[in-house]
Amino acid sequence: MIDLTVVKIGGNVIDDTEKLNDFLDAFSNLNGKIVLVHGGGKLASDLAGKLGVQTKMVDGRRITDAENLKLVTMVYAGLINKNIVAALQARGVNAMGMCGADLDLIRAEKRSNTKVDFGFVGDVTAVNTLALCKQIECNSVLVIAPITHDGKGQLFNTNADTVATEVAVALSRFYKVKLIYSFEKLGVLMNAEDDSSVMPVLSDVKCSEMVKLGKINTGMLPKTQNAFYALSKGVEEVVIGNFVSMETNHSSGTQIINS
Repeated sequence: MIDLTVVKIGGNVIDDTEKLNDFLDAFSNLNGKIVLVHGGGKLASDLAGKLGVQTKMVDGRRITDAENLKLVTMVYAGLINKNIVAALQARGVNAMGMCGADLDLIRAEKRSNTKVDFGFVGDVTAVNTLALCKQIECNSVLVIAPITHDGKGQLFNTNADTVATEVAVALSRFYKVKLIYSFEKLGVLMNAEDDSSVMPVLSDVKCSEMVKLGKINTGMLPKTQNAFYALSKGVEEVVIGNFVSMETNHSSGTQIINS
């Protein structure tokens, strides 16, 4: 039996007011202990344009220079995080917004060994599991923004899928954890052009085949990599799909399994 659910929502949900409200309605009906990790969406890029701050992307990934770090911190850990917390409070959910720097929750180091210098982008090095558990046991629903720190005063922009994965893995030492990667599609698609071609189950062997064929790529590739990593590190159950559909139709979504 699952003790705790970690749900990650991406920018595609955050950017759409109707989708976000539908998600929060479904999320507020979840039972048990819950952690929500959210991404950033387009708000940071939109604000950057208005402020005249250049946004650089490489293969869909943001180059986070000093000015962009200020923006993503304000938007992710501020505006988006607090809007979600306020919306959950309006739905009767006692939520607490945090980022990785709060309570020394998530430490990271600057990404290195890459051809591109992504700037202040951090890879997770440690999760303060004790601090997480204390807040969870106080019956708070944690809402975590993907801003981390190095313990020396430096903030980092960190991939939200990775944050959700590392949080789920850390908590799996004390709970039976279900990890849900929620996005706009109903699950992992056999054919990216056909929204109805949802795979109910995806094994590591089948995933490798699909990667070689180019059927799993771009944004889905790191999502599946994180999913299999989570399973290998003790997370009980991992699902990829549309959270609202999964809550109304329990056959929806793609179950990730090891062969």
